[in-house]
Amino acid sequence: MAQGSTHNFRFTGDLDKMARFLEEQEEEEQPASLDAPSSDTKIYVMKSQIGHERTASERLADRIRRSGAPIFSILAPPKLRGFIFVETNSPEALRDNLKGLTHARGMVMNRGKGYGRSKEPDTFGTTTLEELKPHLTPPPAVSGIEDGNIVEVISGPFKGEKARVQRIDLAKEEVTVELFEAMVPIPITVRGDHVRVLEKDVN
Repeated sequence: MAQGSTHNFRFTGDLDKMARFLEEQEEEEQPASLDAPSSDTKIYVMKSQIGHERTASERLADRIRRSGAPIFSILAPPKLRGFIFVETNSPEALRDNLKGLTHARGMVMNRGKGYGRSKEPDTFGTTTLEELKPHLTPPPAVSGIEDGNIVEVISGPFKGEKARVQRIDLAKEEVTVELFEAMVPIPITVRGDHVRVLEKDVN
């Protein structure tokens, strides 16, 4: 990056920090459009050691901030182990920044067609935001809970109590349960992530 420019960089380590922006500014500024994503910006796929996706992402982010490479965001979804997604208009710059990077395993490549001298060159593997969206949206808190399930309340004033699910509110992500040990069977409503399924309804 030329001295005096401003480099805006976004690092997304997990779903809870998708809006986190890391900015590096030097004394003099030039128009921000110099570092803005261009029309040829794509999302490239790199591999990492499984279980070290976040560490590799953070190390890559640190290296990019120092090198000024035109890389605009890094995403490491918890659901996709061993893969990191990088937004850039220069896959060559990304490849160069991955050299010797701890826990990085290089970029995903598409093998060119053909053999020998007629073989087409390999290309960098890419994906789209649409393809990634299913992996970026956390499941509803009531996912996996059904009417009649036996559950244990794991948070709140009724923690440790066992109950049967009476109703599920998908919109509010809440469940209405009836406690087994209550002297009077009064339904209570709790958040879906405040219960743990013990048994599925067999009837």
